[in-house]
Amino acid sequence: MPLSSAIDLHIHSTFSDGVLNPAEILDLAEVQGLAAIAITDHDTAAGTNEAMQRGIEKGIEVITGIEISSWHGDTSMHILGYRFRQEDKQFNSRLQLLQDGRETRNARIIENLNKLGIRVDLGELLQYSEYGQTGRPHIARLLVDKGVTKTVDLAFKHYLRRGATAYAERFRFSARDAIAMIREAGGIAVLAHPASLDPTLRSIPFLLKELFRVGLGGVEVYYPSHSPKAVKALLKMADETGLLVTGGSDFHGMERLGYNSDEWAHKNNVPYDIVAAMKKNSR
Repeated sequence: MPLSSAIDLHIHSTFSDGVLNPAEILDLAEVQGLAAIAITDHDTAAGTNEAMQRGIEKGIEVITGIEISSWHGDTSMHILGYRFRQEDKQFNSRLQLLQDGRETRNARIIENLNKLGIRVDLGELLQYSEYGQTGRPHIARLLVDKGVTKTVDLAFKHYLRRGATAYAERFRFSARDAIAMIREAGGIAVLAHPASLDPTLRSIPFLLKELFRVGLGGVEVYYPSHSPKAVKALLKMADETGLLVTGGSDFHGMERLGYNSDEWAHKNNVPYDIVAAMKKNSR
């Protein structure tokens, strides 16, 4: 596949927990020769306009995107949204509920850390999120910089993941509601990285059918941790269920990926045909 037809539909910016702002991401995408991207920040689409403006300058197609945290039964999962109206008032009012939930959770985590004798405060934390969408990855970076843990992964393991000593739950929508809000804003809802939910993929066909019945439009097949065998199986599931296929790198920054900029697009060769299919589906 020519590199010029490569796309990346799963990217995070400084509007959530990425390390590059949207304009910087587009600059890097130009170097990579990407034809189209979507910035899928957690529970916010605030970086979309900046990305689109730089995309026009660079000749790169920018698709509206988001990654919404949700629950389905007892399972935590992420629902990606594409090609929605980012200025939709009802959509943004619902996002505000998620964003308020993050702020409440941050305060609870800081309180729990202080109870453990780890002195951190909200002022310190806000220095790690340029645009205000602050979450556990920012708290983890703060703990590393304060010498509490050596790595972000260890910060999650000992303090921040579910069941850890400083963990606090937050408000999330059900997967059904997340799918509905994306669809009502004219978008396409996609199940993110399904192999992270079940590495065996045995439960995924049933899950896809359940979510398809409530409006799921696609499944993220191409993903860095999906093996060739998993990709093949997911392609078959998508075809059998009537779902669109999407993919992306889950890019947060080069240091998070463990490889240099010259390798980014080469490791995640997702075809532009996916964008064409999205456009056809959402007409």
